[in-house]
Amino acid sequence: MVGGQPVHALVDVDEEIAAGEHVAIMGPSGSGKSTLLNILGLLDRPSSGSYWLDDREVSHLDELELTQVRRHRIGFVFQFFHLVSRLNALENVELPMVFAGIPRDERRKKARDLLEAVGLGERADHRPDQLSGGERQRVALARATVMGPALLLADEPTGNLDTASGRQVLDLLDRMNEKGLTLVVVTHDPDVARRADRILILADGRVARRLSGEAITHVAGFSGLAGDGA
Repeated sequence: MVGGQPVHALVDVDEEIAAGEHVAIMGPSGSGKSTLLNILGLLDRPSSGSYWLDDREVSHLDELELTQVRRHRIGFVFQFFHLVSRLNALENVELPMVFAGIPRDERRKKARDLLEAVGLGERADHRPDQLSGGERQRVALARATVMGPALLLADEPTGNLDTASGRQVLDLLDRMNEKGLTLVVVTHDPDVARRADRILILADGRVARRLSGEAITHVAGFSGLAGDGA
């Protein structure tokens, strides 16, 4: 509610994202990107309509069921990493498995294997303040995928990174997607969106355009529509 009037963050959004698809979401500030990502991540509930994940209607589950689905089926990567500062890289990657009750030896091996996979095996004992921005984001990516989610949600995953580090993170995301991980990325950067199979451009809570990733460079005025990514 704003000024006593209801505000609809999303209106008539009806989309199907196929397993293994890579979708980018763009739009100006206030267009509904964050709300859509929060609903996909089961952090917010839609006030109407439904959300199906893995052939299951999940928007009306109770809190315990929502927690289980988020823990095992959805991974999150954010612009500001959200690593635990007092834990080293290995311990940060282990954290979701600690909450899931996975035995210590098993979770330690899996965390080390994932850090090796993202090129950080030799940095496992370093805390976040001892890592570069790109390294922190790769740790966050390992943590987000350690439980083997079906869906990875990335909110401006390169927004805090230099060009070279951003490219490394995007290449990792691409490889994960090629192995079957469904990937949804919120971004204001056309170069990031271009990697997607398709792009949803939001405006005023609605899907204003649907583009293929390859088509983005041919859309007049595209960067203006993308806005600031907030």
